[in-house]
Amino acid sequence: MNRGRIGSADIFRWAAAATCGVALVALGLAALWTVRGVLALVLVSLFVAVSLDPAVRWLVRHRVRRPYAVGMILVAVLGSVTALVVGVGPALVGQAGDLVKDLPGYIGGLDERSPVFRELSARYGLGDRLNELAASVPEWIATNLLSMFQTFLDGLATTLTVVVLSLYFLADMPRLRRRAQLVAPDRHRERVRRIVDTAVDKVGSYMIGNVLISLIAGVVAYLGLVILDVPFAVPLALIVAVTDLIPLVGATLGMAVCGIVAAMASGLWPAAIGIVGWLLVYQQVENYWIVPRMMRRSLDMPSLAVLLAGLVGAALLGLIGALMAIPIAATIKAVIAELRTPLPPPGYATDHPVDDPELSLLTAQEDPAAV
Repeated sequence: MNRGRIGSADIFRWAAAATCGVALVALGLAALWTVRGVLALVLVSLFVAVSLDPAVRWLVRHRVRRPYAVGMILVAVLGSVTALVVGVGPALVGQAGDLVKDLPGYIGGLDERSPVFRELSARYGLGDRLNELAASVPEWIATNLLSMFQTFLDGLATTLTVVVLSLYFLADMPRLRRRAQLVAPDRHRERVRRIVDTAVDKVGSYMIGNVLISLIAGVVAYLGLVILDVPFAVPLALIVAVTDLIPLVGATLGMAVCGIVAAMASGLWPAAIGIVGWLLVYQQVENYWIVPRMMRRSLDMPSLAVLLAGLVGAALLGLIGALMAIPIAATIKAVIAELRTPLPPPGYATDHPVDDPELSLLTAQEDPAAV
């Protein structure tokens, strides 16, 4: 028998093995696609846990055990949300309802208050189209009220799921970081530890700083709206705070919304021009003074890379994706820089002491001789 000859039986076995391999890969991809919603929740929960981990580690360094530190952070977050809802919620609901109800009247009075708008309305029919749009808003809300309530319930369930998963991840974060280090070969463990530490630090510092900057933007917008006597100050300030989370273009979007509403409700001068100028001045202060000081450690990227990362993240997961994409891109850049450094020689000690009491304790429990 010629051993170099390939028979039909061998070809059949190879074809069957290849077909089974392709089928297994297809089944795996189909399973991942089926549970993509759950995987997205897990990814968002892990991101939230990493974002809150610097605050927990700060408490741990001040001799607070991690379970109690996680509980304190949870109470602080829930207390802040509750205070925001109780303090701002009634005014927000009332002013948002007034905005929807009074919007047709504001648009109808633009012809009397603004000669420019009157000319545009006469030439292009702009006023009629805006009146039709404003008149259809209450009807659209009444028609879609049930679906909006269902969306609210779905969002509430998703939020609770993310909170619970985030607490689990946050409570077990030191062990997860240690496991990520132990998965790597011995020569790569120190590098993996630095990569994980860099990712946690960048994500945490970026998210905490971004939320604080957005709160400052909302407060500044509210003060400007109140000083200029623009109605609906609370919902407009909330819009500014939320849109300020969007990188690069969010602050301009919030400013445009405030300017349009102020022009319709209070006139072009001084309300609309005043609030636009007020927010423009604040944007310069934010871009050149606040952001460089609060984001110095988390971002070291060109503006184009930030914009592209935000657009890709928004296309995948909406606003959450845009928030997650920026620190992830900064982490990838730091990882690439880390991979360019040479590895230590064989036999070099890889588990160096780190300034983290939790990781040091885990290392001592797993390998007492390493300490």
